[in-house]
Amino acid sequence: MYRKIVVPLDGSIFGEHALPLAVSIARRSGAAVHLVHVHSPLEAVYLEGAGYFDDALDEHLKRQHREYMDGLVKRLRSLCPGGADAELLEGAVAPVLEQHASKIGADLVIMTTHGRGPFKRFWLGSVADELVRSLPMPLLLVHPGDRPPDLASDPVLKHVLVPLDGTPLAESMLGPAMELGTLMGAEFTLLRVIKPVMPVTYRPEGLGIDLEAQVLIERVERIQGELRKKAEEYLFEVSKRFRDRLLKVHTKVEVEYNPADAILAHAKAANVDLIALETHGRHGLRRLILGSITDKVIRASHVAVMVHRPLNT
Repeated sequence: MYRKIVVPLDGSIFGEHALPLAVSIARRSGAAVHLVHVHSPLEAVYLEGAGYFDDALDEHLKRQHREYMDGLVKRLRSLCPGGADAELLEGAVAPVLEQHASKIGADLVIMTTHGRGPFKRFWLGSVADELVRSLPMPLLLVHPGDRPPDLASDPVLKHVLVPLDGTPLAESMLGPAMELGTLMGAEFTLLRVIKPVMPVTYRPEGLGIDLEAQVLIERVERIQGELRKKAEEYLFEVSKRFRDRLLKVHTKVEVEYNPADAILAHAKAANVDLIALETHGRHGLRRLILGSITDKVIRASHVAVMVHRPLNT
């Protein structure tokens, strides 16, 4: 159950678009909403390409941030049964947010995928990218709109898509997905994407070209069918965890060379409200290989995305 929800803000309307969903979850769970803004002491105004730092300006900016956060808290307290508060912190944004969320025992962090703060400084996008790979708790990413969000609205996540690749790592998302989906009364779809079998050209002795092609097609279809059957059996076994909790769950196998494309296409076709997938939290080469699916889904998805990093990565 959610007790503490952290919402990082950068002072922009873009960042505030995480608030309606945070309030909706807080209403249903009784969680407290903790707003956080990280002020960088090196923040400067740039004139003609040259930056300067001024103590008076820095204090003025911090006062503005406090007033902004206090104003939001006043609006949220009547909407959140568990209460709302705000923190103004200083330092490197992503590490400070991670440290704060861990310190207060946050169960969930909700933020927009990008934003725009004072003096046209964009930071939410890069911060979200860092937190995807470092937060020990689930991170729920919301795509912002251009207009001010309606804090009194009640967004509901009615359909949750959980992509799985057959590994225990991917299955680590099942718990967080079920917790949030159950709170929302959602239905679930478990998606397994298998790659198409690529034929290896060969010509058995004595076979003509036409017969060779037919043999090759039949062989590919047989192998593809076996892979699909195994994927369906796997999803059926995993789906028992949902049915045991009396949750509505569907299973789907897609054949697609690029898993991210299949995930995004299915989310759109099935009217999904949330994509929940595990990430590995690695950097370097392992990030390029294992994180590319998560990266592409986050950047291209038209719906909210929840990611979670296993504690052992």
